[in-house]
Amino acid sequence: MRITHVESFRVPLPGPRPPFVWRRGLLGSAPDGEAAVLRIGTDEGVSGVALATRPGMAVVVEDLVDRVLREELVGTDPLQREYLWHRIWEIDRTEELPLPALGLVDIALWDLAGRLHGRPTWQLLGGFRDKIAAYASTVTFRDVAEYLDVATQCLELGYQAIKVHAWGDVRADTELAHRLRAHVGDDVPLMYDGSAGFDLPDAIRVGHALADAGFLWYEEPMREFNVNAYQRLAQTVDIPLLVAETSDGAHMNTADFIVAGVATFGVRASASTRGGITGALRTAHLAEAFRTRAEVLGDEIPSQHLSMAIPNTTFFESLITANPVVKKPEIGSDGYLHAPLDPGIALPAALDYPAALHAYVESNI
Repeated sequence: MRITHVESFRVPLPGPRPPFVWRRGLLGSAPDGEAAVLRIGTDEGVSGVALATRPGMAVVVEDLVDRVLREELVGTDPLQREYLWHRIWEIDRTEELPLPALGLVDIALWDLAGRLHGRPTWQLLGGFRDKIAAYASTVTFRDVAEYLDVATQCLELGYQAIKVHAWGDVRADTELAHRLRAHVGDDVPLMYDGSAGFDLPDAIRVGHALADAGFLWYEEPMREFNVNAYQRLAQTVDIPLLVAETSDGAHMNTADFIVAGVATFGVRASASTRGGITGALRTAHLAEAFRTRAEVLGDEIPSQHLSMAIPNTTFFESLITANPVVKKPEIGSDGYLHAPLDPGIALPAALDYPAALHAYVESNI
């Protein structure tokens, strides 16, 4: 089998309705724009696709296909994913690819493999489970009262745990942590994501408050450029840290965080920021060797497959963007994500695809 064509498609991507915000200082949700679909086809008629939704990626993917990827991939064996994964990293040395672009070819190749064998990709990865508890991962809401209201709705809808993205303000965020714990009781797992909003002194202050409130993990309080700063944080606070989400280098960079003693809860494993399915698996296996967790990032369809295949992940992240809360369709009434059934990885059903892509859209939602 050989790759015969590599192509990109621009797909309309509606902005969230209503739009939402992240912590103070960050941009909010993107307006209406375009997503990109990469399709890789073969001489045996089987193809694979991958979706990129970050703002600007439609232009990036189209340029990469026309300028680099088509020439690089045509004529190669699509089942030699290891070789092609390494080729993308070689290309990155001169291209400095955006993080989501690093894994796009790999995701498409794993989708192709699933379609070739008629099985969902998580089964090809080995498969560890067929369902996993979901946690509600909030955007940033107006005030404490609204967070408490959202938390109540999430628990009533069956979500098993709650993670908050708050304002990036030490006083306000620590008050929210204590009041949220009092509101939901001691038995509900709570997590906090700092969205890289703090320096080390403020990250320490927030970490002490989260430990006092019995939070399960403390995620990305600082930009992940400086492992030493995270090492000092880990030595100072009792709350376990979840790290290595956006730092470039996939498992290679993740290794530095683990060896430094920073991943006291675990590390992030993600198809979109860790170099595709292959990079996420490398990250997860590395973490498992050190007896720590690899928590899958985000609720995209590749994340669903990774959550079924990675043994050392705890929850599935399900983003909550509005109040009133609307539970994502992939989360069952029992609060669990159940394993995808479609062959390959599939494209999400909500977008308006050209006819050439209709065969790749998920059907079992």
